[in-house]
Amino acid sequence: MDIKTQVAPEPKEESRPSQSTLLENSAVPRAEKAKRHYQATDPEINDFEQSPSKRLKTEAKENSESAPSERRKGVAYIKAEYLLYPPGSKSSERSSGVDRDDAAEASGHRYQDTRSQDNRQSGRNNKKKPKGQNTGRSFGSSRDALQLCSSRALSPEFSPNECRFGDKCKYEHDLRKYLKEGKREDLKTLDGICPTWDSRGVCNAGWKCRFASCHSEERERDDGRKELVLIEDPVRKAKAEGLVSAEDEVGVVNVVTAQQKINLSKRITKTPKADAYLEWMHKEFEEDQKTKDQNRSSEGSKEKSEEHKNAVEENRAQYVEPPFLPSEKRRIYYGPETPVLAPLTTQGNLPFRRLCVELGAQVTWSEMAMGLPLIQGEKSEWALMKAHESEIRPPKFSGLNDVVTGYDNSKDIKFGAQVAANKPWLALKTTEVLTALCPHLRAIDLNCGCPIDLVFRQGAGSALLDSPGKLESILRGMNAVSEAIPITAKIRMGTKDNNPTAEKLVKRLVLGGYEATEAGRGTSGVAAITLHGRSRQQRYTRSADWEYISRCAALINRLKKSKNEQTDTSREADSRHLANDGKIYFVGNGDCYSHVDYYNHIEEAKVDTVMVARGALIKPWIFEEIEKGQYLDKSASERLAYVEKFAKYGLQTWGSDEIGVGTTRRFLLEWLSFSCRYVPIGLLEYLPPSLQDRPPAFRGRDDLETLMSSDHYKDWIKISEMFLGPAHPNFKFEPKHKSNSYEIEAEG
Repeated sequence: MDIKTQVAPEPKEESRPSQSTLLENSAVPRAEKAKRHYQATDPEINDFEQSPSKRLKTEAKENSESAPSERRKGVAYIKAEYLLYPPGSKSSERSSGVDRDDAAEASGHRYQDTRSQDNRQSGRNNKKKPKGQNTGRSFGSSRDALQLCSSRALSPEFSPNECRFGDKCKYEHDLRKYLKEGKREDLKTLDGICPTWDSRGVCNAGWKCRFASCHSEERERDDGRKELVLIEDPVRKAKAEGLVSAEDEVGVVNVVTAQQKINLSKRITKTPKADAYLEWMHKEFEEDQKTKDQNRSSEGSKEKSEEHKNAVEENRAQYVEPPFLPSEKRRIYYGPETPVLAPLTTQGNLPFRRLCVELGAQVTWSEMAMGLPLIQGEKSEWALMKAHESEIRPPKFSGLNDVVTGYDNSKDIKFGAQVAANKPWLALKTTEVLTALCPHLRAIDLNCGCPIDLVFRQGAGSALLDSPGKLESILRGMNAVSEAIPITAKIRMGTKDNNPTAEKLVKRLVLGGYEATEAGRGTSGVAAITLHGRSRQQRYTRSADWEYISRCAALINRLKKSKNEQTDTSREADSRHLANDGKIYFVGNGDCYSHVDYYNHIEEAKVDTVMVARGALIKPWIFEEIEKGQYLDKSASERLAYVEKFAKYGLQTWGSDEIGVGTTRRFLLEWLSFSCRYVPIGLLEYLPPSLQDRPPAFRGRDDLETLMSSDHYKDWIKISEMFLGPAHPNFKFEPKHKSNSYEIEAEG
């Protein structure tokens, strides 16, 4: 729903802003059926004719006239008629949300110290309580009471596949017994239609599907017996076969086969490019060390230096350069029309990214994947590389920013992979296997900003900020083995407060370090740098420092200008080592919560574009606001329709059987723990809203809006049950930001 950005004086009568339905007409009614109803007026909507930049100036002027004279930092002012308690009372306070923001960076099992967990379970320390955030988070299990044998899952009742275990099989073979006693009753939500079957005409969960009744029937055979059979829709199936597919997942790309993962785990898959580059790198290091030793021991070392240079040239002659240098890689583009969805921990999953792309996200990143599990073929890590077909379409392009020579928008895609590695060999091998097994990648991004303790202690993530030489060497090596895929880096201001180091690092990545320049190795070859305006130590305790981001952006522009004006070409970087024709895009990240924030950052900080993280978790339609250049006051029914879409996409991704429903519920609850923080625009006293502001306790404009604004996890469970049915008796949900947990009681 579109509303003007100025805030009028407090109305005498309660009024409801106009609504604009942005989803298909069929989606909203289904969402409204879920035990909550919302009736909204629909007056004519006034479209804005101004450009985004003119509109922002108008908004700023109007807001300055209507904003309260004293605006307390960190507080979201709610209109009086929506407050539940008098201002200032203890009961009016809501959860700050800062702790859950911090926990969002360490919610996965791959980011926990398993050694300490093992110690706690070893006997001596098992009485100690787990320390740290999200340690040992458990979501229970969602399984059938009787588990059906896979030989029966996709077969007609009287024509099952042969079970290779025979009588020794521990799973159920009696289909009718399984349907009656083994699984819970079919879901009636989503109109009782299986999302997977609805999209592709066949469901790979078969009889295990919680919507099995929609794609099965009982047929009478010639011998008079009645047989249960699964049915397919030939029309849907034919349409699905025309989509991008891999294995049995329609519309999903970058799916690595089971055999490929086995080959990785058994070290059958080789990395010849990485091995060759690492060997050459080792020789270069040895020669550098010899030169340093010689310079220390002898003053007159001109002759020895010449010998060293000759040795280096011989080594270079022996090393076969990769087919793709940075200058030959695919060009990428960032501009005001390409808002970026950040690589989100836990919630950067395929269904959520798919929803954000529908709402206008132009660039998406996978959740940070750890390098070692990838090269070891771990299934859970390779699942992070899967992308939806909507993510391999070109991003929006209107040429509003600098366009590099040779850029072809038709060859550009939205989705990229982010990885973490602590050593050059690990980063290079990870890059090579990603390049070989995932053909649909916009870029490979090296995470140099993750603040998680375990990652930091291992020397990865933000720990690389304190080793600029090592980081530069890693990025240069990744470029050497990534074929046509560009390499980018995401960094933080530094590791400690009041000691930012990003400026020096940015200069090094753009020009190359002293040692690399003297040795003629060229620049790091990165195509883009993203800077998060916080230090590792700071986490989310304070606002992002966009002034510092602006300084780094100005530095890049100065370096580019000085290179263009440079007359001494002898010290100029070899053009072969320059990615993107020498243009390094600079992306800012931190506290972007509205189109006002987005365009202000681009105009004032001079970044090429902005990466959105928590802002997208709280309101994924922020990308739509950026595209339209105005606030969108989404009604509760529209927001619920997005929840419904996520549930559908989750079932298509993780399966519609009991386990898939449980997985979808878990990730939906993770998202609702952020989206509940959204304060509807129509309830605010002034604009623009701030990501750091926390509202007092308030009620919505209807019951559904009040429910969706609740910060209590039991209300999130209620919302999930609207589309996924009652939770499994063994399902648990432990909120990241609370010590208590939810355990549902057994039904009946």
